[in-house]
Amino acid sequence: MDVKRMKWAESLLFFIGLLLLWQLLYTAACSWLGWAKPYAIPNPIGVLRCIVTLFSDGTLAAAVAGSLLRVLLGFALSVVIGILLGILIVHSGYLERNLKPLILGVQTLPSICWVPFAVLWFGLSEGAIIFVVVMGSAFGIAIAVESCIKNVPPLYIRAARTMGVDSFELYRMVIFPAALPAFVAGLKQGWSFAWRALMSGEVMSASMGLGYTLMVGRDLADINQVMTVMLVIILIGVLIDKWIFGVIERRILTVRGML
Repeated sequence: MDVKRMKWAESLLFFIGLLLLWQLLYTAACSWLGWAKPYAIPNPIGVLRCIVTLFSDGTLAAAVAGSLLRVLLGFALSVVIGILLGILIVHSGYLERNLKPLILGVQTLPSICWVPFAVLWFGLSEGAIIFVVVMGSAFGIAIAVESCIKNVPPLYIRAARTMGVDSFELYRMVIFPAALPAFVAGLKQGWSFAWRALMSGEVMSASMGLGYTLMVGRDLADINQVMTVMLVIILIGVLIDKWIFGVIERRILTVRGML
């Protein structure tokens, strides 16, 4: 068996072991020891049944599609806003001294704090959810952009200036290529912020989405549905990190001979 297949086998055995342990703990807590009620703790079999039910009636697919559409739109706006803010901070000492500390402070706010503003300003609409996503991720991207630009070796910039490169060409040919690995890392962090913010926004939504489906499970006291949605959220986050940002990072490092 080659190394790749061995790693797949190890991962499969690991997750099978986790499922068996999960089922054992559920059985022990609910049946053997009587510490908890069966409806209060999710279990692998119940989650599997819930996945089949939600998938067969189209609820899960519609929820995933709705959430991905919202987060992609919100993330795209966050990238544009974050890049502009980051560049402004780099080129303005006044903004760096005054705006950057404010951005750092706002960035620490949990995304749920923006929900009341979103409801008051946009109502229970798609715009409210997008607003929460943008506020949850744009500032993190701005700080990442500012940091990756400042970490470009000054020698590169001086050499480009010596050759008469203007500001636009300087960014296109020197700063952006040099900062690209750190920029992708910042985007990945911004994506994680956006994905978490989306769930905060969707709990107030009256339309289909993963956050809405999770709240329906809560209202129905269906803990297995709640756990199912949580697992789907985790799975999507892992897949995007591994198969999109991970692939981009590896390709950049490979092209530059760093991998």
